[in-house]
Amino acid sequence: MTFVKHQTLRPFRLATNEERTGRALFRDLRLTKVLRTRSSTVCQLTSAPFEPSVIKRIAQQLRNREISAVDLSVTYLQQIERTNKELNSFVSLNEEAVLERAQRIDEELDQGIDRGILAGIPIAVKDNICTEDFTTTAGSRTLLGYQSPYDATIVCSLRRAGAIIIGKTNMDEFGMGSTSESSYYDVTRNPWDQSRVPGGSSGGSAVAVASQQCVASIGSDTGGSVRQPASHCGVVGLKPTYGHLSRHGLLSYASSFDCIGTLTSSVADCKILLQSLTQAGEKNDMTHLGLPLCCENESQYDSVNRTLHGFRIGVISQSIECGVDDDVLHSFAESVELMRALGAEVEIISCDTFATGLPAYYVLAVSEASSNLARYDGVQEGTSAETTSSTPTFRAQFMGSEVKRRILMGTYTLSAGYADAYYERACEVRELVSAELNSKLLLYDALLTPVSTSIAPKLNTSLDNPLKMYTGDAMTVNVNLSGLPALVVRGKNVSSGGVSLPVGLQLIGRAFDEIKLLTIGTIYERASYEKFELQQFAAKM
Repeated sequence: MTFVKHQTLRPFRLATNEERTGRALFRDLRLTKVLRTRSSTVCQLTSAPFEPSVIKRIAQQLRNREISAVDLSVTYLQQIERTNKELNSFVSLNEEAVLERAQRIDEELDQGIDRGILAGIPIAVKDNICTEDFTTTAGSRTLLGYQSPYDATIVCSLRRAGAIIIGKTNMDEFGMGSTSESSYYDVTRNPWDQSRVPGGSSGGSAVAVASQQCVASIGSDTGGSVRQPASHCGVVGLKPTYGHLSRHGLLSYASSFDCIGTLTSSVADCKILLQSLTQAGEKNDMTHLGLPLCCENESQYDSVNRTLHGFRIGVISQSIECGVDDDVLHSFAESVELMRALGAEVEIISCDTFATGLPAYYVLAVSEASSNLARYDGVQEGTSAETTSSTPTFRAQFMGSEVKRRILMGTYTLSAGYADAYYERACEVRELVSAELNSKLLLYDALLTPVSTSIAPKLNTSLDNPLKMYTGDAMTVNVNLSGLPALVVRGKNVSSGGVSLPVGLQLIGRAFDEIKLLTIGTIYERASYEKFELQQFAAKM
């Protein structure tokens, strides 16, 4: 990627609250002319087959003043402009606010003020996370044009660290979907093969990182919404322990499952981002425990000299049985063998409750969704500018079919006479799934599964078959039922129709022991790029 030298920066005013949607997003960019007329004097930054940390490299260049934060922001805004019409990963931009904050970081660095390694780094945020200088719509017409009066706690943490929020990313409406096709702003496309989905619901965040529209991004994970897009787009996705990161300011889908997650190009960048996000936040925020990232044993893990000797990893047998495509299984098996070659003790284990997690998850998730989304009636919350009709008509008009389907299912499972048969039994299954996974993690450092049952599906093949889409979450929902952390790293690519597509694998760890997952992931990641000759996606420059 080329960093364009910024010449003269005029004072910037915060953008107005006008709505920018879909592909029309770039028709009225007020800074388009400015972005296109930068000097061509450049500092060349190209993507290597494997780069341990993009954040560290850029941070060093910023501190050496080889580039400025404004140069950096302009370059990524240009990359968004070049690629977003095809990928549709961003739904909201505010170029004036971005460059104003970048200018502030440059002034601080010139004065010797350093907020930390994230200072000046462009980071994207999913559209269901509140930001005061961008619209927040959760990919829904229901909230069209909504401007939050405050930043989510996670966004406040990023701003304190000096990160530049570059824009809001596309998603399945209210996080309900696994393909990023149910957004009001149209589908998001997979950069590796634009005829395929990127996964969901944090598809826009994953695509933004994969196509180098930002350095890192923030998503949300309710049943695999960070991990599945990470697998399909060839990036690193982390779903932290439930309660490790604040979800204050995250628009709720299912409150007992929702987690803020990260998407980065490497495990090292994932660790950097997580360390910044786990710094002390709001004292009165009851959605997280306020625990810092535990690094007590980090030196012990680093001493293994880039091998996995001393680590015990359990492969859940139920995750590799019927229902998983052969090419995914082949890629997964190669990754397991690589871990063995790195010195890990890998064993096949049985989790008898594994298959029961999927139906229990969907009963509980839709039940919570039917309650959480009751507020969007056009009176309490939601746009009322285009209708004065009743609540049922408002929802029928403004909500998508998948959202309405889940609200109806949730209302049914909570209704009198059915709550005991569905909701209460699902709660019992949740306890069983959680107890079994935690008991296995007393014996193993991590559990290993594929991320999805298939490679990224073709566009327009999932929404007409909701049950097939739901079963695609079978590998990920048990982690949310248990509140455990999980990390997705890349496995060996598979070929489909002459196109090489990324496939990920999922490492599940003990609660609040993300550092061990990140250590295993770092060692495996470096070896996998060498063994499988992996390449990062060649983004359009």
